[in-house]
Amino acid sequence: MGSKDLKISIVTINYNNAGGLKETIQSVLNQDYPRIEYIVIDGGSTDGSKEVIATYKDQIHYCVTEPDEGIYNAMNKGIRVATGDYLLFLNSGDFLIDKNVIKEAEASGMTKDLVSGNMIFHERNENWCPPEVLTFKTFFEGTIPHPSTFIRRTLFDQVGLYNESNSVVSDWEFFLLSTCKFNCSYQHIDLYITRFLCDGLSSDPINMERILIERSKVLNTHFPLFLADYKAYVALCAEMKKVSYFIKYRRFVKRLFKFKKN
Repeated sequence: MGSKDLKISIVTINYNNAGGLKETIQSVLNQDYPRIEYIVIDGGSTDGSKEVIATYKDQIHYCVTEPDEGIYNAMNKGIRVATGDYLLFLNSGDFLIDKNVIKEAEASGMTKDLVSGNMIFHERNENWCPPEVLTFKTFFEGTIPHPSTFIRRTLFDQVGLYNESNSVVSDWEFFLLSTCKFNCSYQHIDLYITRFLCDGLSSDPINMERILIERSKVLNTHFPLFLADYKAYVALCAEMKKVSYFIKYRRFVKRLFKFKKN
């Protein structure tokens, strides 16, 4: 299948964010790319979101408004009905950079299991550019941007759906397992895909303790033996940095005294 044949399923989940949902829907429907399947999963909103969805219902390929069991349950609903070659999760309030971005992403040559583009944090106007190569360190210390990463649909058959027992880290867990356990392929495209609204659970500092607890549980579940060695490796690297800094400092002091002596 050539890249020009790619069908992109964009999944938007929403709960009581009518204003953000409208902006997100418009950014998808305005795309200048013909093979987009748009899926909207609403958790039974009561703020006017249903009316927003009704306004664009004829342009949305699949939509549902019903109670769910959390964000990952809603995302899994979208995955189950998606028929595209790649999925992109664009939640309410987030929006695509411009009308050409999906076409440009497809033209860049999307051939890997995970294709990650750049993202902008909307309020802070800061950029997030994922690395060219993924390692265990990438996920031990951070992750890749979920709202600007295209995921091959068949990867969910291999790795599984999002873990609904987690409340905030299952997208990170999916990327971690895909890369470090299932050896999926990956490419970074140097293209800004999404403006991300920093109002989600994972962006709220009040949830940091929950994030750390869930991440620790995931790491100890899937990589218990490796994790102990990796922590020792990280500690060793930190000590080596101190040694390197000390050596550089000594050399600097020696050159300084030598200069003064001369």
